[in-house]
Amino acid sequence: MDEPSMPTPPPASPPGPPTPPVPLAELLSREELGLRRIAGPADADLLWVHTSEMADPYPYLLGGELLLSAGVLLTDPDHYVGRLVEAGAAALGFGVRPVHETVPAALIEACDRHGLPLLEVPPATPFTTIARAVWRLMAEARHRELRRVTRAQQALATAAARPDPVPAVLHQLAAQLGGRAALLTARGEEIHAAGRAPAEATSATGRRPAEGNLTAGRPPAEGTPASGRPPAEGTLTAGRPPAEGTPASGRPPAEGTLTSGRPPAEGIPTAGRHPAPRTTAALTRLARVVARERPGAPTSATDTHGDTHLAAYALGGAEGLVLALATRRREPGDHTVAGIAVVLLSLLAAPHQGADAAGRSAALVRMLLGASPAEAAPLLGATGPWKVIHARRTNGAPADALTAGALGASLGTALVDAGRGDGEPVRVLLPGTPEPPRVTPQPGWTLGASAPTPVTALDAADHQAARALAHAQATRAALTTDAPASGLAALVPPEQAAAHARALLAPLTAPLADTLRCWLSLHGNWDRTAVALAVHRNTVRQRIGRCGELLGMDLDDMDVRTELWFALRQGAT
Repeated sequence: MDEPSMPTPPPASPPGPPTPPVPLAELLSREELGLRRIAGPADADLLWVHTSEMADPYPYLLGGELLLSAGVLLTDPDHYVGRLVEAGAAALGFGVRPVHETVPAALIEACDRHGLPLLEVPPATPFTTIARAVWRLMAEARHRELRRVTRAQQALATAAARPDPVPAVLHQLAAQLGGRAALLTARGEEIHAAGRAPAEATSATGRRPAEGNLTAGRPPAEGTPASGRPPAEGTLTAGRPPAEGTPASGRPPAEGTLTSGRPPAEGIPTAGRHPAPRTTAALTRLARVVARERPGAPTSATDTHGDTHLAAYALGGAEGLVLALATRRREPGDHTVAGIAVVLLSLLAAPHQGADAAGRSAALVRMLLGASPAEAAPLLGATGPWKVIHARRTNGAPADALTAGALGASLGTALVDAGRGDGEPVRVLLPGTPEPPRVTPQPGWTLGASAPTPVTALDAADHQAARALAHAQATRAALTTDAPASGLAALVPPEQAAAHARALLAPLTAPLADTLRCWLSLHGNWDRTAVALAVHRNTVRQRIGRCGELLGMDLDDMDVRTELWFALRQGAT
């Protein structure tokens, strides 16, 4: 008889996703072992292999074991099997000869009655050979899972570099986990979502499964509980997540059980672009559990809702944002994949830290109380000229607050206005250090930038950026910058130049002056001017003709165009 001992764990492995369990069917498919299932269900997941000849091995089992025994002290098969099931054993392997010539019929009946898979081990197959086969299958499964996680990590990192990083990361996460991924507020409101949600589960009677009960408490110690028992069904515990891996019992939590801080339960969806109402309600509850609006909130939570596995993760550094997942099946590496997405989304959704939130708040308060921009600018870390940038998505899609914030972060500023929709561009303020801020093209965006401007003239810079963006769109350029006056134009005193411009352009209305300026900047191209102004080309022709009439000038004359361009560059309208 074996000495009382704990199950022998597999060799230590490097950090990474937990080792996947071995399906019983895979072990049975190894023909060289000669194993045969003679009782109990066909489905089981093996986490360990343990050999014991004790009459009651219950105190020494962790759950999920394939227990191997020759039945040396087997006297009451029904009690023996009942204790194995109570301990969470996954299957029983019974070796025939020399103790028993065949598997006892009472043991077969007990395994069928208790639902425990029973394997017949032939005399020629040592128990050690079975253990080695299980560890080999576990190593192969872990290698496959590591490759899957590595591919997912690369795909998520690539998505984070796209012009619309937040939706792209959610889309890639949903594809990798085979479910639905959503970014929620602390109140459960959906900001972005991707993927298909599992269908609402129903029981055989047509009734939906009962919801889990919500309770709060201190987190259990990380790792496997000393007793090896799974938590009671229908309860929730909140706190830090236990050690990664499969639960000690080797089986997924019972339906309706809500646990916080455990690895997510993800898998393959069945249908539905949007989750069913009851699933949505469960995700909203999870979001409220992990949302960092109160001290001691857990960082993650999971819920099994019918056949759908739900998970929620609080994003670090974001204002109560939560990553929510709804999937059909759990895989050991899904927790690691979700963790990678949480890190990326936390960085993408967090406010830029170039000027801290306290400084921005102080600047806003002072301006609302009557301070001038020059007085508030130092609180934003600006000591030099500013730039105003107008931006639109290259594909014409509207930009939400998170996408606009990601653009601001790429440009090095948190001062971003995503606009109110209706075709408004994203507007970005770049505070300057002693050197003017530098603007570079951004993938997926069309940008128009003003010339370096004092903080007291940002309204004029805003008009410059709008004109530069229109020019960039008309010429299909990624970036157009409104350059300050230079060369011969810079030799004329600004006051005299402005006075001359006002007198020359006095007959023109503001729309006509804007049209003339755009037309001249595009070298008299009717089509590009129409694109930049979002009007018909005939409208451009009519306006330019009207400008020639009011000014009494021939606009085909290069000298006239040069003089008008000089006047328009002074900013007069």
